[in-house]
Amino acid sequence: MKPLVLAVLNIVLLLAMPAAALGQQSLISDPEIYEKKHFQEQCKAVEFADGFVTRQDINNDGLIDAVVNEGLLTCDGQKGPRCNDDGCTYNFYLQVAEGGYFMIATAQIYGYDFVQRFGNMVLAMKMHPRFCDRTEGDPCIVTARVRGTKFVTISKK
Repeated sequence: MKPLVLAVLNIVLLLAMPAAALGQQSLISDPEIYEKKHFQEQCKAVEFADGFVTRQDINNDGLIDAVVNEGLLTCDGQKGPRCNDDGCTYNFYLQVAEGGYFMIATAQIYGYDFVQRFGNMVLAMKMHPRFCDRTEGDPCIVTARVRGTKFVTISKK
């Protein structure tokens, strides 16, 4: 009976360990250096326009976070190589008090505004109309607040 219990316990641990390992990211020292290095390795010739990285506090904790707009890079002559009808890839990084950053989200959006609503700063992201259950028309505006390490949708219009 004990060998069966040990075998089941080993299987449970083997299944749980990879999930636990994936659940925690390593901190990076600077998202700008990290992202630029990534594209310098991917592209033979790469250029980064002003605004490629925006530094601002996106989660209202007083620490300066970073937002990377991949639409503002040119890779081998192609501007915004991952941009499509849904917009361009934006990577959102949070800074932690211990030092370093981690990526909280990646979104395919047209852009965003950082606005104050009810005393808190929130992201008003311009997205493809399908995100508001429309097939055409003006971009959908998804307003989200960062709580802890998650984007919380406040409204869609």
